Amino acid sequence: MKFSFITLFPELIQPYFKDSILARAEQKELLEFEFYNPRDFSTDKHKKVDGYKIGGGAGLLLQTQPLFDCLYSMQEKDFNTHFIFLNPCGKVFKQKDARRLAHKKHICFVCGRYEGIDERVSEEFANEIFSIGDFVLTGGELGALVLCDAISRNIKGVLGNSLSLDEESFENDLLEAPSFSKPFIFEKNNKKFLTPSAFLKGNHAKIASLKEKLALCKTSFFNPSLYQKRKIKDK
Repeated sequence: MKFSFITLFPELIQPYFKDSILARAEQKELLEFEFYNPRDFSTDKHKKVDGYKIGGGAGLLLQTQPLFDCLYSMQEKDFNTHFIFLNPCGKVFKQKDARRLAHKKHICFVCGRYEGIDERVSEEFANEIFSIGDFVLTGGELGALVLCDAISRNIKGVLGNSLSLDEESFENDLLEAPSFSKPFIFEKNNKKFLTPSAFLKGNHAKIASLKEKLALCKTSFFNPSLYQKRKIKDK
């Protein structure tokens, strides 16, 4: 899978891929990352890429020319590039989107800055527009990283143990059940913190049943709308 990032500040994104799981996946050639700066495509002698809004209003927009030329050049190299724009108006990104997009060959994230991107750019190029929540960031780079990370871990071979995906939150419309590590009994300040006893007895059927019950409880408390969706599915 190739991930491309269109951004004025590639140095904000690049360090994230230098360590841990995604770095190892890049070394194995499971993932490839590349970066394009719209300034490199600007025809302005000062490499200007932003301008005032037509009709007035605060802030500056990323202009059409640098982005059009940048994105057209990418299409010429790979017509199947899947362009994703980050925008608060977009649909909220979900785990099901991460799983679906993990089957793409090349995804390009277009990261806005300032007051966003001239609407004509997204109308011409956007295959999908996503938001990561009902709030506004100073740029699309963080959102792009969130999507890239979520998609990447669903690509075969990226995670050390593919079974890690089976019990994750949002699978089967449930949040992941609480998890515990050794020691079974942890003591601090004269207080004992215990692990549920069913986890200690090696009965995998009982452990699976308990995990499902705990996942249901956790979902009903932290995400009632998801819990209602699960209840409807179980009827």
